[in-house]
Amino acid sequence: MFQTWKLISQKNNLIILISIGFLFLVVLCLIVFSDDSCGISHMLILNEISTFENTLDPEFCENLLEKIDAFNETCEPQVEILDCG
Repeated sequence: MFQTWKLISQKNNLIILISIGFLFLVVLCLIVFSDDSCGISHMLILNEISTFENTLDPEFCENLLEKIDAFNETCEPQVEILDCG
């Protein structure tokens, strides 16, 4: 009898792990394919600002300013405009 319950328990654990994995995959897809997410856009812009501070490439800065302007028009919090100097 104990062996039967052990097999049922292992099967249930496998089903639970597969369900959690599938749920994680669905949530990940929703995050990746939701391009209008302000939080993700904000993180990407902050990452690009960090990259710009390391390279100081003026052409990169101009492209980044366009992204910042588009972000500031649609999302909060506002990102400070860079000085491409």
